[in-house]
Amino acid sequence: MLGVTIIALGKLKEKYLREACDEYIKRLSTLCKLKIVELDPVKLSDNASQAEIDKALSKEAKEIMSKIPSGSKVVAMCIEGKQMPSEKLSAFFEQTAVSGCGEITFVIGSSYGLDGEVKKRADLRLSMSEMTFPHQLARVMLLEQIYRGFMISNSSKYHK
Repeated sequence: MLGVTIIALGKLKEKYLREACDEYIKRLSTLCKLKIVELDPVKLSDNASQAEIDKALSKEAKEIMSKIPSGSKVVAMCIEGKQMPSEKLSAFFEQTAVSGCGEITFVIGSSYGLDGEVKKRADLRLSMSEMTFPHQLARVMLLEQIYRGFMISNSSKYHK
């Protein structure tokens, strides 16, 4: 069974978002070994300079890198990443499993994004959309797409 780790900066604040994530976590429990690692983002002032932001991202990157399971394929969720249909994400899961790699790690950065070191480490840079979404919604959207990907692989009617 494929292991899937999500490393996410920040905790979900809204109850409805936690409930949505819990539903997908429950659904995924029979499809993969899912692990969610929440890390605290570095706190910044309201008017942080670019230098302060860069320093915070670098500090977050060190924490993120320490949490990536050894040998894992890494997917950095970033705005400049590649967009792909759900079927291709499903194929990525299958190819990863067939290649003998038993783990995929998705990384969701803070609201300021991800440090370049995390992006360099990534095997795939993935963007959900050109649209802007609330940062807190990213985890729900990612969990849904992971679930959809497994459903496509299982030829389920979930994906239409």
